[in-house]
Amino acid sequence: MDKYSFLNAAHTAFFADLYDKYLKAPDSVEPSWRAFFQGFDFGSELALEDFDVSELVNGSVSQNGQAVEVPNSLQKEFQVIRLIDGYRSRGHLFTKTNPVRERRKYEPTLEIENFGLSQSDMSTVFNAGEIIGIGASTLADIIDHLQRIYCDAIGVEYMYIRNPERIEWIQQWLNVNDNHPKFDVEHKKRILKKLNQAVSFEGFLHTKYVGQKRFSLEGNESLIPALDAVVERAAELGVEQFVMGMAHRGRLNVLTNIFGKAAKDIFSEFDGKDYEQEIFDGDVKYHLGWTSERKTDNGRRIKMNIAPNPSHLETVGAVVEGITRAKQDTHFPEDFSKVLPIVVHGDAAIAGQGLVYEVVQMATLDGYKTNGTIHIVVNNQIGFTTNYLDARTSTYCTDVGKVTLSPVLHVNADDAEAVVHASLFALEYRMRYNRDVFLDLLGYRKYGHNEGDEPRFTQPKLYKAIAKHSNPRDIYAEKLIQEGVIEEGYVKKLEEEYKASLEEELEDSRKEDKTKITPFMADEWKGFSNVREWEMMDKVDTSFEESKLTEIAKVITELPEGKKFLRKVEKLVRDRKKMYFETQTLDWAMGELLAYGTLLSEGYGVRMSGQDVERGTFSHRHAVMKVEESEEEVMLLNHISEDQGKFQIYNSLLSEYGVVGFDYGYAMASPNTLTIWEAQFGDFSNGAQIMIDQYISAAEDKWKLQNGLVMLLPHGYEGQGAEHSSARMERYLQLCARDNMYIADVSTPAQMFHILRRQMKVNFRKPLIIFTPKSLLRHPKAVSSVDELANGSFQEVIDDTNVKAKEVKTLVFCTGKFYYDLLAAKEEHSRNDVALVRVEQLFPLPTEQMKEIISKYENADDIVWAQEEPRNMGAWSHLMMHFPESQQFRVASRRFYASPAAGSAVRSKMRHQQVIDYVFDKSKDNMSKPTPKPKEEAKA
Repeated sequence: MDKYSFLNAAHTAFFADLYDKYLKAPDSVEPSWRAFFQGFDFGSELALEDFDVSELVNGSVSQNGQAVEVPNSLQKEFQVIRLIDGYRSRGHLFTKTNPVRERRKYEPTLEIENFGLSQSDMSTVFNAGEIIGIGASTLADIIDHLQRIYCDAIGVEYMYIRNPERIEWIQQWLNVNDNHPKFDVEHKKRILKKLNQAVSFEGFLHTKYVGQKRFSLEGNESLIPALDAVVERAAELGVEQFVMGMAHRGRLNVLTNIFGKAAKDIFSEFDGKDYEQEIFDGDVKYHLGWTSERKTDNGRRIKMNIAPNPSHLETVGAVVEGITRAKQDTHFPEDFSKVLPIVVHGDAAIAGQGLVYEVVQMATLDGYKTNGTIHIVVNNQIGFTTNYLDARTSTYCTDVGKVTLSPVLHVNADDAEAVVHASLFALEYRMRYNRDVFLDLLGYRKYGHNEGDEPRFTQPKLYKAIAKHSNPRDIYAEKLIQEGVIEEGYVKKLEEEYKASLEEELEDSRKEDKTKITPFMADEWKGFSNVREWEMMDKVDTSFEESKLTEIAKVITELPEGKKFLRKVEKLVRDRKKMYFETQTLDWAMGELLAYGTLLSEGYGVRMSGQDVERGTFSHRHAVMKVEESEEEVMLLNHISEDQGKFQIYNSLLSEYGVVGFDYGYAMASPNTLTIWEAQFGDFSNGAQIMIDQYISAAEDKWKLQNGLVMLLPHGYEGQGAEHSSARMERYLQLCARDNMYIADVSTPAQMFHILRRQMKVNFRKPLIIFTPKSLLRHPKAVSSVDELANGSFQEVIDDTNVKAKEVKTLVFCTGKFYYDLLAAKEEHSRNDVALVRVEQLFPLPTEQMKEIISKYENADDIVWAQEEPRNMGAWSHLMMHFPESQQFRVASRRFYASPAAGSAVRSKMRHQQVIDYVFDKSKDNMSKPTPKPKEEAKA
């Protein structure tokens, strides 16, 4: 028998195709062939030219018990396939994608000798050409094809994607026209038109507003035709809304030339005019958001939203994803692809900011997915003044995209057609596979970080090259002239016409005295009003008919029949039923769940996310219960009525910054959904401080944005150490001003019920920060009656109803959980001369109610502010700023400390008790004594 008969029984193209599949996904190949290819690869590593499978004990393919040699011709086919695989995997390292720098050198190269081939093979025809779509071809033609696909103006990274179908689709897409665009004349002229707008707009601003910051797009103007092409094609594919986020660079250009913002409005902002609106402080022009409706060339109307962004890099990315998901849930729950998020990054920012990783990790999670985001990097190859070699360790700034196995395309931003071509690939991939895709547009920054900066201080060589470099419009125009698409003078005419229109807009803008800021997403906010601080204090009817409340209670206290749950869960639900229907005293979880249930019954949505919120960190909520054997999820709150709102609750990834940003964005786009983020412990919100500073506390003043996000922050001193005692309420209170948000530290389930209902029953939205309890979740006195829920309302201050006003000598103001600690001491010592008054809302501070209470206790000559936090933390400094009368109060608190609480449970308990003792006996003033040394403190 011919020892080659087995391998000669089929055409070599069959083996080539099989080997190609093995290289993409080894497990997809039949085991004996997989073993054969593993043997071949192993042998190739030993000796590429002289490999003989019969020499291998393992990895050989046998017939009738005899090992079979691989014919030399077939070995060569396999080596060509390895070459093809090399281009697919590493071709991006050898592209012509950098317009102003010389590329770094990488080894090994794609030279044919590295794959066991030689110059003598160049004219040999190989069937391996069929797997790249060109049929049997010479090695020279195969290499030429691979060079055009993988090593020209577009570098593609995708071979790490562990999905053969996606890899196959990408390769077929790349094989068409050798991964080069084939646009018709009209499309080419449109690209040139958008490039001209991009270039001319920047030039116009540069001459009219000399030295003003605009963070120009110059060096990356091809972003404009790329976005234009994506919008037009996306509309054809069924996209109805865009949500975009980007930082400063190029933003004004994008606003005008993609989103349709009138240039005269931008000119007004450059002229520094005051704003037409009084309740508004505004922001710099390159931070503002915009909403518009664009009519595409084919007549489709598409909503365009570009979110306002703060200076802090990448923050807007999380917000964009939240806005997108809210729009998808509200308008297109059956087809998320109809809302497309685009996030534009800077190269230094995407590589350096951890938030990007947090957002990328959300991409396919149930609570956060948006069916794919197009990420575009405007790659200047420089930070403020930092060279890219100092800005990252990774090969590319986009390497974070590989976390989610997303394809990444690196494109020479000087090649406008390649940029548009790559952008259309990104869109098609997102729409087909509902996954993220990354575009890295390698350009440069014509000027410094801003137009008044001198970049040659730090990059003299680079900026010498940039000074001589033509802009993308002129490069493309020259190409079209050579192709005969346009004539000389065509671009000059385009530029003159566009600049003439800008001159008209400038003239119009200077006829107006003030700048008018267009509301962002006004369509989502119809019927809502802006209110001032005193209107935030108006009483709101949050009562709920008791009979209907009982119906809801019945639903959430009965598990479905025929399903077996953990005994602890069954007992929990029985106890809840007993609370409502027998004892009529409700704990914290029941108050909270009934708040959600009543809002859902009224048609509002409820969305909650955060770490472990489904069960609750302290195992109190159990909004999701799992069938023991199948782990089927049961959410009783979604079974209240047929026409109820939707209840959504998601355990989040271990992220604060990203998730708070997402939920803030969600609340921004869905004002009729109670959107809640809960911290695992209150201090976890520290990780989201940028969102709190830049958006939550300031967005209404800066961008005229309302937002009803609720943050639940577990807070209270129970000896759990520095990190898990304090939610750092002082930080939130310091951010409070006029009418920007609500801050509360509530002490009963009824208060929780009413404050959550108030959040939705008003016709405006403000962020709400609630310091929620830990120990109070099961405290026997932290309960409320059914009547307090059904017929009560939120009380900003809760007076002491167990004392006679005339007998009170000491009036104590306190908040939250500390009230119960003080109440226990008061009852223990039978101190009927002490009134404990709870300030439940810390901002807006109910000063008039507090004054009335002070007047009521006319015999109280000792007024105390009591807090469990150190003196430099908690609410004391806030009280002094907003309630001048408090400066005469006696303050009972821990001493001044750098850390929120002691790590030692013994020391923490001792300090806590010292504060309580001082509340009831002013002679036990621990604050006026010098700070004890450790030994003295231990003795004390």
